[in-house]
Amino acid sequence: MARRDITGAVDFPYLEQFAAGDEEVIDEVLGLFQEQAQMWSPMISSTSETWRDAVHTVKGAARGVGAHALGDACERAEIQGVHALPDVHAALDAALFDIAAYRHERALRSLKG
Repeated sequence: MARRDITGAVDFPYLEQFAAGDEEVIDEVLGLFQEQAQMWSPMISSTSETWRDAVHTVKGAARGVGAHALGDACERAEIQGVHALPDVHAALDAALFDIAAYRHERALRSLKG
């Protein structure tokens, strides 16, 4: 897994600019996003009473890291209701895939340096 695997689900240049190029901040933010996604995923369910709160939280976090499609999917779910939750899960999975590829490539680069 490396940069070539990145699908575009996350706008990493946006995140890099937002973090002023600070690699430690970028790594910390992406790590926190990955950890929190494990908590959010089961909450984004039509059977969860807190799905709307979870979707709202994910929307803000997604936009903060540059996962604009995920943020948009969350916004649609807030408006359209539970039938839009599968799109949120798909966008979350895509964002997590890109984040994993990006972090993997950064780790490989640090080994070469």
